[in-house]
Amino acid sequence: MSDHKFVYEFSEGDASMRNLLGGKGANLAEMTGLGMPVPQGFTISTEACTQYYADGETINDGIRAEILSYITKLEAITGKKFGDPANPLLVSVRSGSRASMPGMMDTILNLGMNDTVVEAFAAKTNNPRFAYDSYRRFIQMYSDVVMEVGKAYFEKLIDELKEARGVTLDTELTADDLKELATAFKAEYKAKIGSDFPSDPVEQLFGAIKAVFRSWDNPRAIYYRRMNDIPSDWGTAVNVQSMVFGNMGDTSGTGVAFSRNPATGDKGLYGEFLMNAQGEDVVAGIRTPQTIDQLKEQNPAVYDQFVAIVNKLESHYHDMQDMEFTIEEGKLFMLQTRNGKRTAAAAFKIACDLVDEGQISQEQAVRMIDPKQIDALLHPQFNVADLKAATPIGKGLPASPGAATGKVSFTAEDAAARGKAGEPVILVRLETTPEDIEGMHYAQGILTARGGMTSHAAVVARGMGTCCVSGLGEVSFSADGKTFSLGGKSFGEGDWISLDGSTGAVYGEQIATVPADVSGYFGRVIEWADAFRTMKVRTNADTPADAKQARAFGAEGIGLCRTEHMFFETDRIAAIREMIVSKTVEQREAALAKLLPMQRGDFEGIYEAMEGFPVTIRLLDPPLHEFLPTDEDDIVALAAEMKLEVNELKEIIASLHEFNPMMGHRGCRLDVTYPEIGAMQTRAIIEAAVNVQKRHPEWKVVPEIMIPLVGEVKEFVYVKNVVTATADAVIAEAGVALEYKVGTMIEIPRAALTADEIAKEAQFFSFGTNDLTQMTFGFSRDDAGKFLDAYYEKKIYENDPFARLDQNGVGKLVKMSAQLGRSVRSDLKLGICGEHGGDPSSIEFCQSVGLDYVSCSPFRVPVARLAAAQSALNNK
Repeated sequence: MSDHKFVYEFSEGDASMRNLLGGKGANLAEMTGLGMPVPQGFTISTEACTQYYADGETINDGIRAEILSYITKLEAITGKKFGDPANPLLVSVRSGSRASMPGMMDTILNLGMNDTVVEAFAAKTNNPRFAYDSYRRFIQMYSDVVMEVGKAYFEKLIDELKEARGVTLDTELTADDLKELATAFKAEYKAKIGSDFPSDPVEQLFGAIKAVFRSWDNPRAIYYRRMNDIPSDWGTAVNVQSMVFGNMGDTSGTGVAFSRNPATGDKGLYGEFLMNAQGEDVVAGIRTPQTIDQLKEQNPAVYDQFVAIVNKLESHYHDMQDMEFTIEEGKLFMLQTRNGKRTAAAAFKIACDLVDEGQISQEQAVRMIDPKQIDALLHPQFNVADLKAATPIGKGLPASPGAATGKVSFTAEDAAARGKAGEPVILVRLETTPEDIEGMHYAQGILTARGGMTSHAAVVARGMGTCCVSGLGEVSFSADGKTFSLGGKSFGEGDWISLDGSTGAVYGEQIATVPADVSGYFGRVIEWADAFRTMKVRTNADTPADAKQARAFGAEGIGLCRTEHMFFETDRIAAIREMIVSKTVEQREAALAKLLPMQRGDFEGIYEAMEGFPVTIRLLDPPLHEFLPTDEDDIVALAAEMKLEVNELKEIIASLHEFNPMMGHRGCRLDVTYPEIGAMQTRAIIEAAVNVQKRHPEWKVVPEIMIPLVGEVKEFVYVKNVVTATADAVIAEAGVALEYKVGTMIEIPRAALTADEIAKEAQFFSFGTNDLTQMTFGFSRDDAGKFLDAYYEKKIYENDPFARLDQNGVGKLVKMSAQLGRSVRSDLKLGICGEHGGDPSSIEFCQSVGLDYVSCSPFRVPVARLAAAQSALNNK
């Protein structure tokens, strides 16, 4: 154990060590190597974090000793000493995991201060105001992050003092005011914790390091990881860096900048800074900052030096950079660089521009875009005519594009609850904090009164593809926080407002939105992606309109058409109910004859929309009781129509009731019991194909008939015989040559285990991973929501198995059936049509198992096209 190294000076690392040093540490090391002005320090590796959890949330003696030896090295580099009043070393302690998680974990600045150091610091810098400002910030951050006292108590003390002094800005408080605050903060700490604020810098340091390790597992970080497929065993690194101060007066400052505009992708420096401030002030959005070009007027030399560094970093990383910097008494320091979070529209523009500039290849352009981001491009915009008629009541910063309309919600909990219930909500906050992540996820849009384009709300919303308007200072909240006023109007919970994240305009009304238009840059990248992709992308579509939409997004066929969705329309439900309550085969066939032309018409529309691409149609799947009325009046009406006694009908309905419908009389079991259903559906599928083939001789219409819920080969053969007998008869009647396929949905574990037997008879398999997941886990997706949160909390599951394919269990069944099936039929066609077909990490798995296609909902087709290209490149 002892010879294993857990700590690295910045000068010992480089960008390739990202997994060990985290993103921030690896990039600090890389910038150090490039000779940039980086305040020196060291990184405690991600392995130390994993070890901390393995040791029962303690830092073992070996790692502790190693950290202390690196403090000694840092003292030698800086010529300052930890806790030395004459020449104190102060450090910042920051998290940095290998995946960028903005705002999800914690930072502590000015560590190493105590009552003696602050006095000496005030004298040494000849700037008591600065010394006490740094001290009160440290106490506040340490109390909040390390001891979890909570920010609110301290903010309240600051606000009370400002009110007493008659000032509005923190910067207007004097040195004596700040000294008074530091004393009040320490008293608050003692009241909450029961002991004095720690004065020993070593105790402070280890408290802070532990807090960063702990923050890897705070609720907001866990939620963010689940949303972004980040494994919990990666851990976070800790960066300990000597402090530079942006709050030393008017020649000091701090800022955040991007090498290109993260909202639009336009080339050119974009960012914000604040003079006489520390980094937290810019990101927290408590003061509204200046734009980066104003730095040119304030300090042209620093501005020119910064521009040169930005250009060097972008051409070094070949990507848009997001950088934090501090100016200490006129001298520039770089605190971090990383590939910047950007909106979907900006991502595509930047990728195309970098290819055009010769910085990257088309392959790199395809790899650099997160497929999940595409969703944002397909997001709604306002209807132009409605927008013209509306008048904005305020204008903030356009922090994340798209249009959103919804009802006002003031808390993240409320937004999450109402959003989950399907209500469109707009989260309205003074500023968002990382704790608000779940509410932000469920909101249509986010409006904040404070904060710039680099505030937490802006960065997180951009990453999620959620519309956001920030920094709208005119918003004023009522004392109880239940209403806000803007543009002379007052808005309460549930009132409609609309946000335009592309212009920053806010409207006090509901404005209709229209689907997005997929632009040129997007088209170029997706075309490159299609050239690398080896898997086809189909869609799950039940109507000609959905099929058309999916074709517009580039779908290459239909992987799942659910025939039952067509039965619920008012003109059809009567015929299907008549079929269900029929007592004889003749009665059933008479009812099915009414449905035949309707089904045939639907299928013709779908074949037309698909223009000769393959269409997989699933025979009737749900239990019959789903089509029957439950309402008394509807039962009475149906009985009259069917010429039945009401009680007799109620008996039929009761007899169809099932204890566990998911495992009941459904799927192929219906066709085994009532073969006439399968025969009618087959006739409709084949007749429609014949008609469309005649109209379009240039297409090759190939229907693929899918028999659902098969668990035994004999059951498949029975239904297949009904299908082929009907299909062959229809084709012979029509006197045409038409090819069709018969296959099955693999959604029952037994089918996966006996896939070689089934493949002798089936021409294709489609993995219905929704049901396969339910059956393998043994829980229903509708009920799982009630207990899954407890499973995430207790770290039993990291992800929702219905959103992200469980590769260890369900995936093993998929892989096994693919291998067994192909062992007896080498040309067996394999696809997936569960919800997982649109999830990038699940698509990667499908590629590795050798599936021919993935199928997903129409709006996820572009996501799947890009993800499938990346999977092909990763599996090369």
